Amino acid sequence: MDTSAGVPAALRACLRSSRPNFLILAPLCAGLAIAAAWANGHAFSSLDALLVLLGALLAHAAVNLFNEHHDFHSGLDELTERTPFSGGSGSLPERPEAAQAVLMAAWACLVGIMLIGVWFLWRVGPVMLFYGLVGLGLVVAYTGWLTRRPWLCLLAPGAGFGLLMVLGAYQALTGTLAATAVAAALIPTLLVSALLLINQLPDIDADRRVGRDHLAIRLGPRRAARLVAVLLGLAFAVVPVAWWVGALPGTAWLMWLALPAVAWLVRGLWCLPADVERGEQAQLLPLMGLNVATLLGSLALLNVGLFLAG
Repeated sequence: MDTSAGVPAALRACLRSSRPNFLILAPLCAGLAIAAAWANGHAFSSLDALLVLLGALLAHAAVNLFNEHHDFHSGLDELTERTPFSGGSGSLPERPEAAQAVLMAAWACLVGIMLIGVWFLWRVGPVMLFYGLVGLGLVVAYTGWLTRRPWLCLLAPGAGFGLLMVLGAYQALTGTLAATAVAAALIPTLLVSALLLINQLPDIDADRRVGRDHLAIRLGPRRAARLVAVLLGLAFAVVPVAWWVGALPGTAWLMWLALPAVAWLVRGLWCLPADVERGEQAQLLPLMGLNVATLLGSLALLNVGLFLAG
């Protein structure tokens, strides 16, 4: 056997399993901490900002890698009908011999996160242990444990990318917390929870067969889609409320440039036809795509708005 040919193949499998097309989400969330610190007049080093972004990227990649490995070994990959937004990358079903490499890559990402955490533990103090331990717990427990607990499954992704990532990064950079960071963190908390819920809709039957128990299963596609619409609406409502109480600057309203797309998306989710309940996904997939674009665009606009306030 030519092992030299297997190494690049394993590396390619690891890269695909990390789902690189979606990894931009983590820097956008961590970027909110950097932008909020900038808006509040804090000085921080470029090295610390880069380490915050790298830690967020590694955390996101680790979750994806563990998820891909777990779904392959649980048999879920064989049951799932993949879409561009859900169902995994399909990397391991194509190259099952790379499963161990994917698992090792996931643990390597965790080691990288821990090394960055040690740096900020030394720089900021013991408070960083809270963010580090809870974050590592979410990364490791999400696929195997949290996906079997409906409300935790809904809240954990948003809390990880929002409250934990944004507030932890802000505290790492500034040594403190501020209302600006809390308000900024609430937005990805709601948007990412909505993203994970809508992406679970095409996989309801497959997830149920491998023992998962999330809100898409409990509520069914139509009611779950309406919950997604509510979460999106709440995320955009954070801006005026936080601005009114002085937690966000006026430039944060820049995020509302995405409001027309969100309004169209919310209407589409609320009015999904009854045949979606019977597994017809033709009308759901365009909404899933628009949801991804809206999420990334909204966070990018919020980042810009916070930087302009600095």
